[in-house]
Amino acid sequence: MKRVLITLAAAVVALATAVGCAGGNRLSIATGGTTGVYYVYGGGLAKQLSSGIANTQATASVTSASVDNIKLLVSGKADIGFSQTDTAADAVTGTGSFTEKQPIKAIARIYDNYAQVVVAPGVTATKISDLKGKRVSLGPPNSGTQVMARRMMEAAGLNPDTDVNKSQLSINDSVQAVKDDTIDAFFWVGGVPTAGIVDLATSKPDMKILDTSDVLSAMQTKFGKQYVTLDIDLAGSYKLEGAIKTMAVGNVLLVPDKMGEQLAYDITKTLFGKKAELVKVHSEANKLDPKLGRQVEPVALHPGAARWFKETQG
Repeated sequence: MKRVLITLAAAVVALATAVGCAGGNRLSIATGGTTGVYYVYGGGLAKQLSSGIANTQATASVTSASVDNIKLLVSGKADIGFSQTDTAADAVTGTGSFTEKQPIKAIARIYDNYAQVVVAPGVTATKISDLKGKRVSLGPPNSGTQVMARRMMEAAGLNPDTDVNKSQLSINDSVQAVKDDTIDAFFWVGGVPTAGIVDLATSKPDMKILDTSDVLSAMQTKFGKQYVTLDIDLAGSYKLEGAIKTMAVGNVLLVPDKMGEQLAYDITKTLFGKKAELVKVHSEANKLDPKLGRQVEPVALHPGAARWFKETQG
């Protein structure tokens, strides 16, 4: 009888432990490459969610970014994902990189991504159309960078598959390829400053970042008004000379549409409530603003996020 009681007690403890784990939140945040803003920002967010939401453990994972992140959310392999709004728009309409509508919702718009077309030292190019015939990385497969890079090249009159010697490298590998003189230029769509480009500008101060404002009209006509132009202060961001105008697109935090309302509410509350802590991780968190945050169209806000915005903004 004593042995039976011991076995039963062990089973009860095991069950209690399993219930406790099941009752907690283990959140995987799909970000991007390790020298991009998504990963840095995502790591900071993971820390704040882990400390700010009871019984929650969040971690940031390295991915190929936007397209990959949405696929991870839908497959159940991630719980929160960073994405550009153009890629998210394709996801909810089942176009572009997606063959059907994806069941996702938005937590908030958080900041804007800048298109940064980096040209290696000694390469002659002042605009995107000048990249014809050159060795160019469009960004990794299943990334928002590649989606936007291909569209920008088409807007400039180039076929991204035939008019350049194309490669598909991550931000980390693109930076290294410029250092190794194996590519002439690369596209990167991300926040400013991006650590990988800071590193490259430090070692190759004669590199260039192109002004891409000349393709805005064609981009908007063909792909929509989510594309705008923003200025990059090259001196302040990368210690390069001058400033440029470049294409920009919004960033959103996405979750599966089946996420519980209270968890989505708590994530939204923590995101905006811990702004000061996130700014210490990356300056792009300065852009967190509830008025901007609810502007996630054409993706719908998750009901939990919508409740938080209504309570705080009316």
